Amino acid sequence: MSIGVSSFTVHRPSEPSDIRPRSDGEHLAWRPPTSSIPSNNPSTNYTAYNPSMHIAPPNGNANPPNHSTATSSNQLDPSVILPNGEMSLSGISTRAFFIGVVLGISSTITILLLTIYQTRLWRIPFFISSLCLFHFLEYWATAQYNTQYADVSSFLLTSNGPAYNIAHGSAMLECLISHYFFAPSTSPILSTFSTISVIFGIICMVTGQIVRTLAMATAGTNFNHVVQVRRQEGHVLVTGGIYRFLRHPSYFGFFWWGLGSQLVLQNVVCFVGYAVVLWQFFNSRIYREERFLIAFFGDEYISYKSRTIIGIPFIA
Repeated sequence: MSIGVSSFTVHRPSEPSDIRPRSDGEHLAWRPPTSSIPSNNPSTNYTAYNPSMHIAPPNGNANPPNHSTATSSNQLDPSVILPNGEMSLSGISTRAFFIGVVLGISSTITILLLTIYQTRLWRIPFFISSLCLFHFLEYWATAQYNTQYADVSSFLLTSNGPAYNIAHGSAMLECLISHYFFAPSTSPILSTFSTISVIFGIICMVTGQIVRTLAMATAGTNFNHVVQVRRQEGHVLVTGGIYRFLRHPSYFGFFWWGLGSQLVLQNVVCFVGYAVVLWQFFNSRIYREERFLIAFFGDEYISYKSRTIIGIPFIA
């Protein structure tokens, strides 16, 4: 099972569709061609932008911009937003639509099973709802704070390999088996323990999701789902916000989200499996990533490392 992010980024060329000055970190969203048919409302009449055309500001005193340094390398390839492209608009909208539909259906079933039918099976649609929210937020945070990387793969629906889907499928299967083949304990002590573990699991899931999304927002353009092996221009060491306390908050977030989900499902086997697999994955990934971070930032990262924690047991 594979989930992870890095604080590295490779800048994708942006489309020169606006000549106004831009502040650091500002990215322009892709805009479709505007219609050349005039309308009765002057405010809606636009002219398609031409890099060689001078657009004077309101005071009309500016000189024409110099485009002599512009090359084809800094223009966005339009094919990436077409069907089957990396940033396919149809692919992104289709995935968002189905995630929303599944989220709505599973949330409704969760409420019905929990309140009307009062069965422990509410945990399965709750788990599905949580997965939908997780994958939606992965794309949303990328689109909001690292727009240049907001492509189809940002949903992480298929990027983590078959082991990721097998793990979640096994978790739901164990919950079903436990429900139909193992009757709930009538012991007050075990019943209380079960309730406490479910509540604690929900707290872990909520905390983990908030921390992970906050980490993506804080890192902004320095955030990437893939570990980078070379330092890119503009890449800085993020030490503010949530990174002031946690060295790898996105890893912390998913680790505890994963364990919390198994507490909610009341899974024993999958809880142990999730704990072992996630720990091994993040331990290996963090060790590899920090080697590059030390190479990139030297003493700055060593100092940062000495005053922060990872928050995953037995990973220093």
